[in-house]
Amino acid sequence: MADPTPDAPVLAVRDLSKIYSMGEVQVHALRGIDLDVRDGEFIVLLGHSGSGKSTLLNILGGLDIPSGGRVWYRNTELTRADERLLTRYRREHVGFVFQFYNLIPSLTARENVALVTEISTKPMTPEAALEMVGLGDRLDHFPSQMSGGQQQRVAIARAVAKQPDLLLCDEPTGALDVQTGKIVLEVIDRVNRDLHTTTVVITHNASIAAMADRVLYLTDGQVTREQINTQRMPIKDIEW
Repeated sequence: MADPTPDAPVLAVRDLSKIYSMGEVQVHALRGIDLDVRDGEFIVLLGHSGSGKSTLLNILGGLDIPSGGRVWYRNTELTRADERLLTRYRREHVGFVFQFYNLIPSLTARENVALVTEISTKPMTPEAALEMVGLGDRLDHFPSQMSGGQQQRVAIARAVAKQPDLLLCDEPTGALDVQTGKIVLEVIDRVNRDLHTTTVVITHNASIAAMADRVLYLTDGQVTREQINTQRMPIKDIEW
């Protein structure tokens, strides 16, 4: 595949590889991945545990560096960036949502979100971000006073409050029951549609694939299949 053009995608990946050394054993987590992620796109990365999904997401988010290949954010090559530039990239352009919420127990929902807005260049208010995820009436509740699904929505509010270009979600419903998981996915879908935030969601749940514009199936560190959804299915209509 050719290098990115001036009309570059949000993310471009070329021949990406990642090798972990465990003693004398080398584990190939990613093997020659090529990928373009377009502005406003909703992508689901689908695969079993160990297929390379989280490694790929961490490299896209600037949390990890590849062993080989190249990654661009728009026209900035992340694989040649120093730690200062990667920190700026993560702070200004990327919102992360993980399986476990990583909220600070001693802070309210509003204060947890404010941790991000206070260091952002173009943030929403914490109140607006929490209202967007349906928690406008939980501003001053502590994590211990909220359900798992509510805590995950606070984590999403924290991720989107800085209005990032990219929202990267690693198994965001993995710790939730089905109904609560659907509520969380509806919030992620709303962020993608309303804010036009380019979104990548990791899951091992094949049913979730129907909500995406595009689905990439990973096996043994490689993209083995791509599925285009001409019409995204509403979360409420998805069963699993």
